[in-house]
Amino acid sequence: MNVAVIIATIVIYIAVLFTVAYISGRRADNEGFFVGNRSSSWWMVMLAMVGAAMSGVTFVSVPGMVAASGFSYFQMALGFMTGYMVIAFLLIPLFYKMQLVSIYGYLEERFGVGAYKTGAWFFFISKLLGASVRLFLICAVLQLLLFEPYGLPFWLNAAITVLLVLLYTFQGGVKSLIWTDTLKTVCLILSIALSIWFVSQRLDLSFAEIVSTVKSDDRSRVFFFDDINDRRYFFKQFLAGLFSVIAMTGLDQDMMQRSLACKNYRDSQKNLVVSAVLQTIIIFVLLVLGVILYTFAERMGITLPAGSDNMFPTVATSSTMPLVVGVLFILGLVSSTYSAAGSALTALTTSFTIDILGGAKRFDDKRLTIVRKRVHICMAVAMFATICALFRLNSTNVIDAVYTLASYTYGPILGLFAFGIFTKWRVRGSYVGIVAIVAPILCFVLQQNSERWFNGYKFSYELLIVNALITFIGLVLLIKPKKR
Repeated sequence: MNVAVIIATIVIYIAVLFTVAYISGRRADNEGFFVGNRSSSWWMVMLAMVGAAMSGVTFVSVPGMVAASGFSYFQMALGFMTGYMVIAFLLIPLFYKMQLVSIYGYLEERFGVGAYKTGAWFFFISKLLGASVRLFLICAVLQLLLFEPYGLPFWLNAAITVLLVLLYTFQGGVKSLIWTDTLKTVCLILSIALSIWFVSQRLDLSFAEIVSTVKSDDRSRVFFFDDINDRRYFFKQFLAGLFSVIAMTGLDQDMMQRSLACKNYRDSQKNLVVSAVLQTIIIFVLLVLGVILYTFAERMGITLPAGSDNMFPTVATSSTMPLVVGVLFILGLVSSTYSAAGSALTALTTSFTIDILGGAKRFDDKRLTIVRKRVHICMAVAMFATICALFRLNSTNVIDAVYTLASYTYGPILGLFAFGIFTKWRVRGSYVGIVAIVAPILCFVLQQNSERWFNGYKFSYELLIVNALITFIGLVLLIKPKKR
């Protein structure tokens, strides 16, 4: 694919993105930055939620994973949809009732400052690593398609990418993200739908033939019930999806900032239910796209590089593919990844400013604005450093890395909220941090030895549930005795 076309596609999208961000966020104050002034329409937030959840990792990795895992990821998607219902009808009313800016304020009221800081720090680490992994993906693809042909180093690629994300989120925060994520959702859906249409045209397949081709392909198997030791086993995937979305959306400051921007909790519930259904459909269509792309590569004799994440960019930008498919791929990748990175950077700024520094209590509005902007820059620098470190590690399956990291870092947060919501017990708050650190360590030991200890059973993403359970048990051991 012509480098000039890649550059032109990226530049045009970024110009539109900055225009939307400037118009929507030019008058944003601190409340607008943190929660969008709680004035956004539910349908707008819904579109933004779809865009935020569908990162560049989903766009690139899901089509590529069908070769090894079939449609098993759709089992997780069914868990995602169920998890969204839990968030909508359990967590949303609670968060709106408390009028929270940061959802970790719940932990302070329920358990005290120790638990509050623990939740905030675990979110900070989780989001920094997760967002950096997602942004690393676009940097890796751009390095392959754009920077390597000119002999430019990866660090320059990462620096430019992070700088662009910093600039378009610097002023507006959540108020801008609602609009830019909506733009991203529209671009993502168009990219997927048009890619399928153009590739099927290249293969001379009608709609009925597309359905027949996918249905007859061995890679389109959805459900796996036969082997509990298989990481694709249905209940492993479904439960992992259910609890992952509760932890990574419902207990994630990044994602919940959008839902808390709705006018009231009922609008927020509508946003979550509709976005859950739409996301499930998009994931299924991405899996269909994966089968079609593999079929195209086999018929055209395209040699695919190692690593499932390289399949989509290699096929989409090959000389045998119409140019428009390569343009659509770049558009989908750039729109999804920049949006996800922007929202993560905003959430990191919010959590560090409000939760860790205690900005809302310590500073007046003018001083808070200054602190918030400085923190925003520092978060961008931290993200840049993490991306460069990931490049050194050279991960080949980004979506697997995202959920593996989440299993360790979101588990304690899930355990803390579950204990707080489903019990009335008080705990010794000063020891909560120790429990939250010990739980992931025990999970690591368990994962390393599970095949030997449990007759060949190997943990997958359901390790998140075990992590949360260990945290819950640890909190039980910290229960304060009732006073007589």
